[in-house]
Amino acid sequence: MAIYNFTCETLRDYSLKENIERYQEGLKTVNAYLGKTYPLIINGERVTSKDTVDSVNPAQVDEVIGTIHQASKKEADYAMESALTAFESWKKVDPNIRADVLFKAANILRRRHFEFSALMTKEAGKPYPEADGDTAEAIDFLEYYGRQMLKMTEIDKEVLSRKNLERNNYFYIPLGVGAIIAPWNFPLAILVGMTSAAIVTGNTVLLKPAATTQVIAYKFVEVLEEAGLPKGVVNFLPGKGSEVGDYIVKHPKTRFITFTGSKEVGAHIYETAAKLQKGQIWLKRVVAEMGGKDAIIVDADYDPALAAKHISGSAFGFSGQKCSACSRAIIHEAIYDDVLEALKKEVALIKLGNPENPDMTMGPVNDENAFKKINAYIEVGKKEGRLLIGGNSDASKGWFIEPTVFVDVDPQARLMQEEIFGPVLAVTKVKSFDSAIDVANNTEFGLTGAVLSNNREHLEKAREDFHVGNLYFNRKCTGAIVGYQPFGGFNMSGTDSKAGGPDYLLLFMQGKTVTEQL
Repeated sequence: MAIYNFTCETLRDYSLKENIERYQEGLKTVNAYLGKTYPLIINGERVTSKDTVDSVNPAQVDEVIGTIHQASKKEADYAMESALTAFESWKKVDPNIRADVLFKAANILRRRHFEFSALMTKEAGKPYPEADGDTAEAIDFLEYYGRQMLKMTEIDKEVLSRKNLERNNYFYIPLGVGAIIAPWNFPLAILVGMTSAAIVTGNTVLLKPAATTQVIAYKFVEVLEEAGLPKGVVNFLPGKGSEVGDYIVKHPKTRFITFTGSKEVGAHIYETAAKLQKGQIWLKRVVAEMGGKDAIIVDADYDPALAAKHISGSAFGFSGQKCSACSRAIIHEAIYDDVLEALKKEVALIKLGNPENPDMTMGPVNDENAFKKINAYIEVGKKEGRLLIGGNSDASKGWFIEPTVFVDVDPQARLMQEEIFGPVLAVTKVKSFDSAIDVANNTEFGLTGAVLSNNREHLEKAREDFHVGNLYFNRKCTGAIVGYQPFGGFNMSGTDSKAGGPDYLLLFMQGKTVTEQL
């Protein structure tokens, strides 16, 4: 049926004046509501609490985006009660109707595309194209998961009979109440993807957004309300991870946890969720995407200038703050020097500054903690390699760090092993393609990677031996497309949940067989 056909949202071209003008209109819309105070949303009600936090612009830290009330255990208990109550009715709602809520939300986001993108520029520090892609991906998740639910509804109608003996039905039912713990680096797209998958399958959720991007999350919950989502299905529950996050992960009524973030936090959630709590009658399901140490391999026969473009785009898009970002370049010795020369020129073209200016191609890092952590790694890099370009930072107005490249780094060095999550790239030289594969696989992560080569034999070897969840040939290692490149990694990169793929909704459901004797 035509309803199942999925087409990705078109990205805007910001070389066109009219798109820049529309984006700046979006910025005006956002500026008009800067500094407002946002409550919790529980059971459809606006709930205030004792504590609040200010969300600030990382490019201009004296500008407050909004003040957000923070949940305590008291509000978390109310949210859990509301979600449990809402689940009893929401799980029985026709999946077609649940999918319609997603489709309506997608259309609302389309109408407000430039506003939401502009809000990400202000609250998350995203340049125009990066924010535009985030909004488009959020729309894609809504459209794709809605269609996947409709397909699964057709499967549920299948009857597997044994002639003259029995009629058998196999179908899926939702799990229950889940905790959605969202990241700040894709504050709309990933939050929307995790939330929409959970609710379209009939679950209800407690949504805990990242601390630095809570206004974006609040605005999306408003979109869901406008789209007709019943009260209590999604409960907006910002708060400290160490308090509210841990509490809802441990809660005996929590049925599943969906998380995107660091390896350390993800591993803690995985361990915590595995422990049975008093009154708990199920094993909690954890869907986790936890980061990477992603590599691009450059083979001996590849064009150095094109390699530099792919590496720079992968390493420094959104200041390297992507779990898919290239943080290691592994280059064959035959073209090592040529690639470094081209890479230095390519990185020098990056314009660092406030992303409200459309001329800026790179903005700030997330917050002061990220600023300090990344600068500490730059100091490590000065000891472990040779600085090719960058290395400076400026916190006078916002959290700005230059795109930084260290070369001649040993594969075992910290800079080649540890996730930095910022605009720092480590480069190493190898003697053969086999060695390149060995180095690429020599971390605890396995999320994304890319191979730049014109050698078909080498590409096929990488297809088999490069152990990552998302592998790209002759292109950058970022920018997975919903519906076409299901996203999720191996090893310490998470549970290989494959967001945006045909298996993802199954993670939020359980199978049930009903047999009736004839």
